[in-house]
Amino acid sequence: MKRQFSRFTTISIVVANMVGTGVFTSLGFQVMGITSGFTLLMLWLLGGLISICGAFAYSELGNLFPRSGGEYNFLSKIYHPALGFLAGWISITVGFAAPIAAAAIAFGKYFSSSVRIESMLPSPIDHLSPSVILAIILIIGLSLLHSFNKQAGAMFQNVMTIIKIVFILTLILFGLFYGGHSGLSFAPDLKAVKEMISPSFAISMFFVTYSYSGWNAAAYITSEIKNPKKNIPLSLIAGTAFVTFLYISLSFVFLYSVPIPELSGQIEIGYIFAQKIMGVNAGTVMGLVISFLLISSVSSMIIIGPRVYNAVGEDYKSFRWLSKKYNDTPSIAIIFQSIIAIVFIITSTFENVIILIGFTLNLFTFLTVLGVFVERRKHPLAERTYKTFGHPYTSAFFLLVNLWLLVYGFIYKPVQSLEGIGICLLGLVFYYINKRLHA
Repeated sequence: MKRQFSRFTTISIVVANMVGTGVFTSLGFQVMGITSGFTLLMLWLLGGLISICGAFAYSELGNLFPRSGGEYNFLSKIYHPALGFLAGWISITVGFAAPIAAAAIAFGKYFSSSVRIESMLPSPIDHLSPSVILAIILIIGLSLLHSFNKQAGAMFQNVMTIIKIVFILTLILFGLFYGGHSGLSFAPDLKAVKEMISPSFAISMFFVTYSYSGWNAAAYITSEIKNPKKNIPLSLIAGTAFVTFLYISLSFVFLYSVPIPELSGQIEIGYIFAQKIMGVNAGTVMGLVISFLLISSVSSMIIIGPRVYNAVGEDYKSFRWLSKKYNDTPSIAIIFQSIIAIVFIITSTFENVIILIGFTLNLFTFLTVLGVFVERRKHPLAERTYKTFGHPYTSAFFLLVNLWLLVYGFIYKPVQSLEGIGICLLGLVFYYINKRLHA
């Protein structure tokens, strides 16, 4: 019997995929160039609006092309199979495995520091620290869970996402009731306007958009969602809107509770906040909180990544082995993804890879939303059970902001951007080799 993801599970996958460590770490860099409370909150609001506009567009495309695979599926249908293959190629090689590795190693570090596990779990190999071992164990455990029991995996994802949300809402309530130490004003004024048009605002948007990444998660599992024509728009839009609320609220209580000079340049914003509110035991509390947040994030990425692998395997004979399923689950793809993620962890190369692919992933997202314009022009009479809200204005807003980020990324990270394009060109070589071999 084919089991499909419920509406609640789909929303939880979107929320879990978005909420990681970004909101707990990036504020310290933002306040180095921006000191207006109003402007800082506008950063997070703008990031949320961009993501929601993207969710509107992906909802329409998900209804037009109801198949798992995300950008791989959309770009193949809208433009050309070669462009879709490139999106799938990035996903198979590094697109999901590297972020999974990064989140898992962060889990290992936070958890081992919080419970002081170093003394209890000595490393059997010199370069494998306890935090690295924990990261590998987490990936193996979650991969096995999602490989062999889809229903149990969905239930686990729901429970961990609920725990994540409860933790964050608790932190927000603590900040509202016990904060108020910073004395920062959140009123709009001339200073706020000047900061909103400054280079610091543009640079800070990179941190914000990274924190919002994952808003398109439901598009990767379209084929396995109950009533996708209704639940894809609902999960994408509701999940993104809810995370926007969480991020703005959390940023507010951080700024409300801790003076900006104490935040400036700091990475461990959550720890500083907890110490201000809860006292000396804050490190243990925040370490465990962030650990639980990351378990949910790793789990959600392990669910969605292999669905792209699976779609590519169904279409291309050279990757047919990735399409094998066990109990209606892409088990081979999940195991393959976990192997790549563990290699990244052991070799410690995932941080460079994430920087490298950032430009390329943004480019594919840009092309996907642009696809709403292309598809409406090509097939104006096609039945659309969901139409992008506010189109063309919301779609154009998303494209302009993402174009701005792409230009900034190419200017300030030219080497990584060119390397990302190089990986795409290598994928293009594989595409034509596959086409020639199986013509």
